[in-house]
Amino acid sequence: MPTPADALTVIVPAYNEAASVAETVHSILAQSTPPARLIVVDDGSTDGTGDLAREAGAEVLTPPANTGSKAGAQNFALAQVDTPYVMAIDADTTLAPDALERLMVPLVADEQVAATCGFVVPRHVGSIWERGRYVEYLLSFTFYKPTQDYYGKPMIASGCFSAYRAEALRGLGGWSERTRAEDMDLTWSLYRTGRSVRFVPGAVCHPIEPHDLDFMGKQLRRWSHGFVQNVGLHWRGILPLPFLSTMVGVALVDAVVASLVFLVVIPVLAVVLGNPWFLLAYVIDLPAVLVPVLVRAWPRREVGRALASLPGFFVLRAVNGLYMLEAMWTEWVLRRPLLVYEKGH
Repeated sequence: MPTPADALTVIVPAYNEAASVAETVHSILAQSTPPARLIVVDDGSTDGTGDLAREAGAEVLTPPANTGSKAGAQNFALAQVDTPYVMAIDADTTLAPDALERLMVPLVADEQVAATCGFVVPRHVGSIWERGRYVEYLLSFTFYKPTQDYYGKPMIASGCFSAYRAEALRGLGGWSERTRAEDMDLTWSLYRTGRSVRFVPGAVCHPIEPHDLDFMGKQLRRWSHGFVQNVGLHWRGILPLPFLSTMVGVALVDAVVASLVFLVVIPVLAVVLGNPWFLLAYVIDLPAVLVPVLVRAWPRREVGRALASLPGFFVLRAVNGLYMLEAMWTEWVLRRPLLVYEKGH
């Protein structure tokens, strides 16, 4: 049975990541089973990213010009990959010591599995935005993702840390550049070809999340537009996939109804009726959020951090609703798709 040491190439797309790329490289090379190759794609950086990655021990590739997106940088490296498996890791992401080894297990064990994704926990939890994302990830990767994996359809193999069977990836033309959410596009495309994707909760990665509203806004705009674009692109193909189509449908309804309720209905009722008790609706699902978050926070000895971060989650949820409504209006009504990839961090 092949192991990551002789069967895996890791690709790290990087644009002006001097502050974090060396840590990412060191984290990958220090794995319990390091990859056969570690390629950092220095995608037109102006801050010495490539030199720092090379000094840290990575092989560095430099496209003739900036490719314009993470997918473009990864595809540039994919053309030179000769191993049966390939992994993509963001240049601001570090890994638990055995994350790579764990993520590879389902790929090696089952030829039907075309991709695997791991558990994501923010590396820094300080600002209200980082705290909101911390709770969001604990909730999603403790409750939603395992449920989706149980039914064989994780909704997305996260772009910050996922592994792929190289032949399946090439069969789809690599990472797609037609939407602003290439990881979701790739995941749904794999399902449409009959392949499987698995979630591996024991494979943990730690990305740097946006620390202020400017960076968070860029990320949320890209993610929300990417989701809307993928729904428009794939809806016919995912209708025959019952669980996936149900998840996408629920997500769409939630994006519209919940966003309008949070942003319009609740504040209007509170003001018009002069009853501030309506504002409690913002946290009516607090127990449902709190239970899975604490289930994950307890073994990590982060219960205090999780409780202190809950307000950030509800703020982030409201802001995310605003971006989702904007994306739907812009993409589907105004017919003005988001075409430029702008990294949030």
